[in-house]
Amino acid sequence: MNDTIAAISTALGVGAISIVRLSGKDAIEIANKCFKGKDLTTAESHTINYGHIIDQDEIIDEVLVSIMRSPKSYTTEDVVEINCHGGIISTKRILETLLLHGARLAEPGEFTKRAFLNGRIDLVKSEAVMDIIESKSEEANKLALSQLTGTTSKMIKRFRKKLKQLLASIEVNIDYPEYLDIEVVTKEQISIVISEMKKDLETVIKESKNSVIIKEGIKTVIVGRPNVGKSSILNKLLEQEKAIVTDIAGTTRDIVEGEIYLDGILLNIIDTAGIRSTDDIVEQMGVEKSLSMIDDADLVIVVLNNNEELSKEDENILNKTNGKPRIIVINKNDLNKKLDISKYNLKNVVETNTNTVEGIKDLKQKIIELFELETLKSKDSNYLTNARQISLAKQAYKSIIEAEKGINNDLPIDMIEIDLKEAFDFLGEIIGETYSEEILDHLFANFCVGK
Repeated sequence: MNDTIAAISTALGVGAISIVRLSGKDAIEIANKCFKGKDLTTAESHTINYGHIIDQDEIIDEVLVSIMRSPKSYTTEDVVEINCHGGIISTKRILETLLLHGARLAEPGEFTKRAFLNGRIDLVKSEAVMDIIESKSEEANKLALSQLTGTTSKMIKRFRKKLKQLLASIEVNIDYPEYLDIEVVTKEQISIVISEMKKDLETVIKESKNSVIIKEGIKTVIVGRPNVGKSSILNKLLEQEKAIVTDIAGTTRDIVEGEIYLDGILLNIIDTAGIRSTDDIVEQMGVEKSLSMIDDADLVIVVLNNNEELSKEDENILNKTNGKPRIIVINKNDLNKKLDISKYNLKNVVETNTNTVEGIKDLKQKIIELFELETLKSKDSNYLTNARQISLAKQAYKSIIEAEKGINNDLPIDMIEIDLKEAFDFLGEIIGETYSEEILDHLFANFCVGK
């Protein structure tokens, strides 16, 4: 952290402007060495300075240089941003010149990593920065902005404060039992706090599923035996001819993917190979892939043919998807009905056809109802949004449960304290109050260079 880093912060290519960023104790001095114009070392913080970047006596580009002095900057270090004309050659040459004058090429996410290590933002806010960049919908962007403003971090800090106060009282009682003027912490008092914390974490973990849906979308897999109309349904949902449709069974041998938005929520839709027994090796591989994708799906759309009797293959698919979030689609409802599924008592059943614009309207509406998409956007977005955060919350919850068991089994308070400390530490890892270098390296490696 003693060196000065530099990177191109805008997408590399032809554009109106490009930005090259520096951060570190020598950022202003390094920029000044290759700047022709005002002496940047005397420039006031948060000013924009006109001039040229030069390599010895050669002008590389006409630029505007922003100066942000420590600690009022993104990284809390001295930060310089050079705004030049958009273009690959001039942008790269400016970066190369800065590197020649003593800067080091920044690693992916290193600017944000420095902001975290210098205490300007916590880990939740750091992850929110990347979520804003990668958000694919307006709702995902709103969720990321909510985390960036600190609502989720405040919630976790509130949980930790409650545990910290309890742990402090327990410590005083254990270390100084002879003092008569301290409040005695009883197991009943501990039980009350544990009950509150358990309820809070249950709510957070449950509602965080909604946040993941908003951020990542709903992974939707369309399954069924050959020629029931899976590819036609995919094409209608996407409103384009994405998948090849023929009357030949086994036309789709590999997955076909596409994306649509329902009520502002992304659906990642996957059309799979028709599931049936086959001697064709390539088709077998497609069938195996189809079956494996059912386990990873957030939603399974099982397609049956209204014009044919229920087959053994259909029954196997229904059994395979039982217990998964699914919608049963009886397709080709414009043809004579031969299908009878009354003995199965199936839920979430809709009828469709792909011959009309309105043919799959009921399917879209059923997805909206199943995931409560209309109310999902209006819910409090003050929750966790990725696997790391949710996993740590679940571990904290598990420790709280162990503490509750200790109370019920009348264990000594110092034994119960161990579980409470674990919960406190797990919550700390969510916001980065406790962390390891390995975790940081992995987290920020997913960032783009220059951010």
